[in-house]
Amino acid sequence: MFTTSAVVLDDPDRGYVTSDFVRLEVVPKPSYHGFKDQVEFYEAFFSTAHRVPVSKKLLEDALREGRRFGLSACDAIHVAAARRGKCDQFVTTEKPSKPLFRVSDHKVLSPQAGKKRELKGNEPKTSGSGL
Repeated sequence: MFTTSAVVLDDPDRGYVTSDFVRLEVVPKPSYHGFKDQVEFYEAFFSTAHRVPVSKKLLEDALREGRRFGLSACDAIHVAAARRGKCDQFVTTEKPSKPLFRVSDHKVLSPQAGKKRELKGNEPKTSGSGL
């Protein structure tokens, strides 16, 4: 899984979009457990990625996404942020059997899938959930 993730993250032709919700999802546990290298990696990513601001509108959009695709609250927020950031791809560590893969108008990429599930869109901007 790390190798596939590294290939995506090291691609110089990609731009990255994220939100504070992704940061909240991935940083606290490794911080608590003292995994300094992992925290530094995440913080380096977040310092260079474009952050979609949290707003009432974003949360309203997330509610619509959740209803449309049967997503959990956090996944719905991630999808709404990806749309707001005009992403063409959505990168996740979720398994392909998860509801996030129901999102039918983004390429959903996961190292868990072994290959990408391609739908519509072209490269450059990528949103991430659970790096």
